[in-house]
Amino acid sequence: MKPDDLWMNHSKVVHPKPHRKDDVPWKAIQKITESGEQISLKHFRPIKPLGSGDTGSVHLVELEGTGQYFAMKAMDKGVMLNRNKVHRACTEREILDMLDHPFLPALYASFQTKTHVCLITDYYPGGELFLLLDQQPTKVLKEDAVRFYAAEVLIALEYLHCQGIIYRDLKPENVLIQSNGHVSLTDFDLSCLTSCKPQLILPTTEEKKKRKKKKKNGQQKSPQVPMFMAEPMRASNSFVGTEEYIAPVCISAYA
Repeated sequence: MKPDDLWMNHSKVVHPKPHRKDDVPWKAIQKITESGEQISLKHFRPIKPLGSGDTGSVHLVELEGTGQYFAMKAMDKGVMLNRNKVHRACTEREILDMLDHPFLPALYASFQTKTHVCLITDYYPGGELFLLLDQQPTKVLKEDAVRFYAAEVLIALEYLHCQGIIYRDLKPENVLIQSNGHVSLTDFDLSCLTSCKPQLILPTTEEKKKRKKKKKNGQQKSPQVPMFMAEPMRASNSFVGTEEYIAPVCISAYA
C-alpha cells in the first residue's frame, strides 16, 4: 500500500449526526459543502495554538467569515509514518465520526494537505479540567463539583462502551469544559475500537424471591432494578496511556 493510500480516510466527507445536525456550527459547515466545495485548510483562519501532543498540534481556528470557532488537530504525516502511528490517526478519525453525544466532541470535517492530516472538532473555551483544578485556592474542587464532573465523565464512558470504544487515556487534561459548563472527553488517538453488544440484565425469579424474603425480614428495603451492561467484546492487551495516571493494577500486571 502506498503512503498516500493511508490518508484517504481523512478525505472522506463528514455528515452531521442526528442530535447535532441543527447546531449553528454544522449549519456554517454545510453552507460550504452544499455549494459544492469540499472543506479544506483554506476555509479556516488560524487564531492561536491550543496545545501539542505526541504526533501533532491543536489550534483554535475560525471558519472564514462565519464567526464560528473550531479546534483543528493537525498531525504530521512524516512523523506518524516514521513512528508507525498512522493506524492511530485513522482510528481516531473513525471514532470521532461515530460520536453523537453531548459530552463528546463532534467531527465536522477531516482533510489532508501535502504534509498533514487535519481533524475539525468542537472548540471548548472552558479549557482543561486540570487547569480548573489548578486554579482553585487549595488545588481541590468542592465535593458537589466533583460529583457533577465525575457523573458526566461516567456517562460519556458508558456511551463509548456502548459503541465498542475503549478510552485509554482518561486524565484531567483530556476532560474539557464546554461553554455551558458541561464536560467533554477529548483525544482519542490511544483509544481502541472493538465490538460491543449492550444488554439489559433483568433479575432472575430466584433473585427476586431472595430479595423479597430479605425485605420481609427487614434486611433490605431497596428494590432490585435491571442492570445495564455495555462491555467491549475483547480485551485490550497493549500498555498505553499517561504514566502519571495509569492504574496501579495495570502497572503491577506489567511489572
